[in-house]
Amino acid sequence: MKNPTFVAELHKKLGAPSSETVESLRLLKAFLKLAPSQRSEVIELVERLATDAQASPDYPLS
Repeated sequence: MKNPTFVAELHKKLGAPSSETVESLRLLKAFLKLAPSQRSEVIELVERLATDAQASPDYPLS
């Protein structure tokens, strides 16, 4: 994505991405760099946190 014309065209068509979108892409990029075993650990952790958050009404999900 180093072609400024291409980037400008995308920006014109799609607009600027939200900060949440940018952060999500950064996290995805970092996740993909992990070894498969580390990815599994991250997925298990996130699933555990999501389950805990659903079980506890005092724990905000976002």
